[in-house]
Amino acid sequence: MATIMQEANRLRRVMEEGKGPATGCWQMIPGANVSRTLARTGVDWVLVDCEHGNIDDAAMHDAVPAIAACGVSPIVRIPDNQGWMVKRALDCGAHGVLVPLLYTAEGAEQLVKSAKFPPQGQRGFGSPFPHERFNPELNSDAYLKQANESILTMVQIETKEALENVDAIAAVPGIDVLFIGPFDLGNNIGHPIVAGQMHENLHAAIAKILKAANTAGKKAGIFCTSGEQAKGYADQGFHMMSVATDMHILPQGVIAAVNKAKGQEDGPKLTGPYGR
Repeated sequence: MATIMQEANRLRRVMEEGKGPATGCWQMIPGANVSRTLARTGVDWVLVDCEHGNIDDAAMHDAVPAIAACGVSPIVRIPDNQGWMVKRALDCGAHGVLVPLLYTAEGAEQLVKSAKFPPQGQRGFGSPFPHERFNPELNSDAYLKQANESILTMVQIETKEALENVDAIAAVPGIDVLFIGPFDLGNNIGHPIVAGQMHENLHAAIAKILKAANTAGKKAGIFCTSGEQAKGYADQGFHMMSVATDMHILPQGVIAAVNKAKGQEDGPKLTGPYGR
């Protein structure tokens, strides 16, 4: 039977139910109103991007509760695999943490230590903020007892080294999701995505990561910039995909509206595997 926190973690719940993929979007622009707007679109999760987005610590603390209040899972991508960054993300109430540019199984093990309370890990306990991001009735004792089995610990497979070590990374206890960053993965294996087109070796690398996740009983996710792309990867068996980023969808929508008003074509579309 699911705990209160497991039930409240929508992303975890949707992936475990297995009735369909968990769809989400990327927040790169700061502001709680941006967070709420994205969370009200029918997505299961919103990723607060502290790596490449304009999101600092204070903006993260605004975004996470705004997303959670909409019944959607706030996921935080931290800039680097450092324990204090993991702590800040989880202490503000994130339902999951995503680490970019992983290299080794040892790096995955370090993430698990940072994300889990003892005895599984080394996370410090004391923040007054995360409990209500799951359920207003949750107290600190319940959070402490349930957090280790409820919060998602996710790593991005987007380096040559991580691809080579993907089976060992997938086997690390406590790692829940292997999430693919196709752009950096393509760059790091010598096949960058150019003009929205992907090399066959990059397709093969993505398939290898999906297989490693499935073999280890873990979930697989991938960054997509449109619903069409996400549907393609859902059909391949991915469990978690993004469908848009605020910085892409906002100008795309305005450009299309302006062009229609002028009697012109809608304008550039997100075509190819990753659009342009």
